[in-house]
Amino acid sequence: MRISVKAKTNAKKELVEKLSDNEFAVSVKEPPIDGRANWAIARAIAEYFGVSPSRVAIVSGQTAKNKIVEIK
Repeated sequence: MRISVKAKTNAKKELVEKLSDNEFAVSVKEPPIDGRANWAIARAIAEYFGVSPSRVAIVSGQTAKNKIVEIK
């Protein structure tokens, strides 16, 4: 399953918000440095969907706020 994610970094708390069937806004505390925010986004999405973080991959948008994430 692929979803569209709008990333919000340096947030006060981690939060996953469902905007529509396949669009989500994910807020993470990590800064966008050295991929730390991407790792935190993948972890937050995995927790939201109840899967292992290894089953979540960022397919597109590694350095952008808008990302395409695949959940296997």
